[in-house]
Amino acid sequence: MKIEILSQKFNPLLKRREVIFEVEHSQEGQTSSRLEIRKNLANILKTEFDLVFLEKVETKTGTMTAAGEANAYDTLEQAKLVEPEHIITRNTPPEKPEETEKPRTELLDEKKQTKEEEVKEEKVAPEAKETQKEEGKEG
Repeated sequence: MKIEILSQKFNPLLKRREVIFEVEHSQEGQTSSRLEIRKNLANILKTEFDLVFLEKVETKTGTMTAAGEANAYDTLEQAKLVEPEHIITRNTPPEKPEETEKPRTELLDEKKQTKEEEVKEEKVAPEAKETQKEEGKEG
C-alpha cells in the first residue's frame, strides 16, 4: 500500500491538520482497511495513531486507488470535542470476541443433539398417548 498526500493544511481554529490523500492498493488486490490506512497515515504525519481520524475513503471506479480525507489532531480531547460521534466510532478498532464463546463446531454439535432429543421425544410421545387412551377405556 502506497499513500500519497495530495494536500495538507493546518486549521488553527479546530487545532487539526486536514489531509487529502490517495492510496494505491494494487499489491493487496482489495481496498486497504481503515485501520491500516490510519496506521500508515500516522507514520507519514509523524503523529500518534489515536489522533488520526479518517472521514472517508472512496475507491475510484475501475482503478486500484482510493481517495480519502483525514484529520490529525493535536490532542485526543480536541478530537473528541470536534469530531462527530459516528466518525469516532467508525475509527475505533473492532473489539475481539471474548474467549468464552464456543467455537462454531461446538454450537452445531449442540444443535444436532437437541434435534436428536426432540426426534426421540416425538417417537415416544405417540406411544404414550396410546397408552393413556387405553387406560382411559379401561377405567
